[in-house]
Amino acid sequence: MHAGHAFFQRRGFVPAVFFCLLLPWLPAGAQERPEAVVFCSYNVKNWLLMQRSFGDKDAPPASKPEKEKAKVVEFLADIRPDILGLCEIGSVADLKEIQSRLQSEGIDLPHLEHCAGADPTRSLGLLSRYPIMGRNSQNRLYYQMGAASFPMQRGILDATVSITTDFQVRFLGVHLKSKRAIPEADETLMRRNEAHLLRLHMDRLFVQEPGAQVVCYGDFNEHRNEPAISAIIGSRASPGYMTDLHLQDAHGLVWTHFWDDADVYGRLDYLFVSRSLRPRVDMKGSYIHTAADFDKASDHRPIVMTIKPGRNSSRAQQ
Repeated sequence: MHAGHAFFQRRGFVPAVFFCLLLPWLPAGAQERPEAVVFCSYNVKNWLLMQRSFGDKDAPPASKPEKEKAKVVEFLADIRPDILGLCEIGSVADLKEIQSRLQSEGIDLPHLEHCAGADPTRSLGLLSRYPIMGRNSQNRLYYQMGAASFPMQRGILDATVSITTDFQVRFLGVHLKSKRAIPEADETLMRRNEAHLLRLHMDRLFVQEPGAQVVCYGDFNEHRNEPAISAIIGSRASPGYMTDLHLQDAHGLVWTHFWDDADVYGRLDYLFVSRSLRPRVDMKGSYIHTAADFDKASDHRPIVMTIKPGRNSSRAQQ
């Protein structure tokens, strides 16, 4: 036995052999627990088929220009997300195209969830390195304004990702009504109603899963001081209270969207996390992605959060 041990030691095999022998006695999930998990939320601006030649109504629908697609992938290659939440994608095929392009950059996100609401063009998507163990996306939600009933245009993407066998995070993605005025109704009230539907969904979630680790992300098309955002955050006295991660870019700025027609910079994209998840968020690794040519990809900037699965959820934040 001693001679055999020396034989393996000379060849550097002992650590690997000992590790394999120890695996059955390691705590559940310990052998695969990552040190950090990077999540990115990004409105990729119309990665879908749509009419793009506004001067020619007979022109066929076209996909997002290749230069813009390449820039989106370039920025995501810089971020290297483990989980990616997307707004303004089209079909499942569009989501798989992003998945394939990222894979060519060495970013393998094999698991996906796609949520298409009443909007026939723009959808929500999630790509993940880790398995999706639960799916509860809502694509048939309605609210009442006066005598009229309105659908939640993009619905609520709801996917539970199993990062380890004992650590799951539930991701809720939304893209609320745009600020573009429409004749049918007040767009601000439409967003408030969609935010209320999201709040109801979260309230049910926390009743069913007290202490759930939840991330709510996306393009909320609303400023921080508006009632729609307050409704999503909820009451501090409620078990479903969500913390707004007030992220900054490399220059200390907080805007996530640029409206070029009006020369307006605004914060429209948010990351909200539940009480139980907040202590696991590494704020030093959470930020708004900075690039001078961000607009070559989208009118939004990616926002990034780093989760430390091994961090004790009862620890105070540093």
